[in-house]
Amino acid sequence: MESIIDFFRKREVRRVIIFALIILILFSMRSMMNIILLTFIFSFLMNGLVKFTLKRVKIHRTLLILLLYTLIVSLLSVGVVRYLPIITMEISQLIKHISNFSTDSYDHPIFRYIETIITSNEVTTYLQDGFTFLLKSLSDISNFSVQVLIALILSLFFLIEKPRLIQFTNQFKSSKVAPFYYEIEYFGSKFSRTFGKVIEAQFMIALINTFLTAIILLLLGFPQIFALSFMVFFLGLIPVAGVIISLIPLSLIAFTIGGFLTVFYLLVGIMVIHAVEAYILNPKLMSSKTNLPVFYTFIVLIFSQHFFGVWGLIIGIPVFVFLLDVLGVSDKQTATKS
Repeated sequence: MESIIDFFRKREVRRVIIFALIILILFSMRSMMNIILLTFIFSFLMNGLVKFTLKRVKIHRTLLILLLYTLIVSLLSVGVVRYLPIITMEISQLIKHISNFSTDSYDHPIFRYIETIITSNEVTTYLQDGFTFLLKSLSDISNFSVQVLIALILSLFFLIEKPRLIQFTNQFKSSKVAPFYYEIEYFGSKFSRTFGKVIEAQFMIALINTFLTAIILLLLGFPQIFALSFMVFFLGLIPVAGVIISLIPLSLIAFTIGGFLTVFYLLVGIMVIHAVEAYILNPKLMSSKTNLPVFYTFIVLIFSQHFFGVWGLIIGIPVFVFLLDVLGVSDKQTATKS
């Protein structure tokens, strides 16, 4: 009996049990996962923004937080009221644009072969279904808007009361649940250091890529820039695969605008943008632990999308990196071999 008790007293065993318990609790709260993830993402991003601003501007922390949240809510309100109808209309036009894609007017074997591939693999159908889902989500935003609002309010209170929350939470160190507290603190620090940093980096990279891609699309004369920029930003949150997915509708539209020459210009522009991402943005924003092989990246995205849907595509890689950090997996051996 004592051997069993000693076994469960081991830190590694206790850590595994508590980690499994956390996963079980999160699974039971999966209906609230949108609010949980949005609250964490808003809190992490806004906390970084507050720290960044306080280093450069002398202002009271609470006042700065209120000003930043007022600015964010104002921008979101203007975006929903003014630009959401435009984006919705442009996505409707894009659906028709891609659905009517045809190479019948181009009498060339290559064009007919491309159309055969698109038809046989139902690429157009997948794209249409995807855009229709996006359009439906944008049209019926009442539920999601409430979730975003609740997440913003929770993150606001978290940041305002952060010092008091830390002080109150530290009281658990001397309580009867201290062993559980230390393990949760361990996982929490790992989670914020890996998951939070990767999400922050993905967000910044997607924002910069969207801005540069929008410039290229404007120069090439693309229609529906707002809708395409929104699509590029959303897909830019998906590591590696987002680039490939976004290239399909962009290439189809480029082909209908100016044929293969426009497609070539588009591909060159996208290659330049992602060269900037790979050699400048990633080394500065991403940790070395996030430098996963492409094969691992796609495997993680496939499984995370299967189990978590759209959220899985966005948080799959950060969660995987967090698990690697918890397991102590690093690239030290790779570094020594090279």
